[in-house]
Amino acid sequence: MVLTDPKERIISVIGDEDTIVGFLLGGIGKIDKCNRRNYFIVEKDTKPSEIEEAFISFTERDDIAIILITQHVAESIRSVVDNYKKCIPAILEIPSKEMPYDPSKDSILNRARGIFNVEEFM
Repeated sequence: MVLTDPKERIISVIGDEDTIVGFLLGGIGKIDKCNRRNYFIVEKDTKPSEIEEAFISFTERDDIAIILITQHVAESIRSVVDNYKKCIPAILEIPSKEMPYDPSKDSILNRARGIFNVEEFM
């Protein structure tokens, strides 16, 4: 697919190296004219402040529509993720190779449960 509209948006990813590599192999990696990447690799020694800075940077970019963040990384900046209220970019918590997805920790899912009756989905 060729992007013809300069306002088309992309996906960004924050997570461990294995998760990022998987998405990069899927073709979502991009570096813009300002040399900004649409992904952030979290290592074992990455500080929560660095993760928070990457998250906020992605939320402020007008070319990003969705931010995928592995749930265990989201846990390290939970207050920032929980306080994010904008629709775009949308935040989606995903599992990683090492940590399974826990729906009870997903702030977006918990907000949706507050809006809708849970029995409607059963």
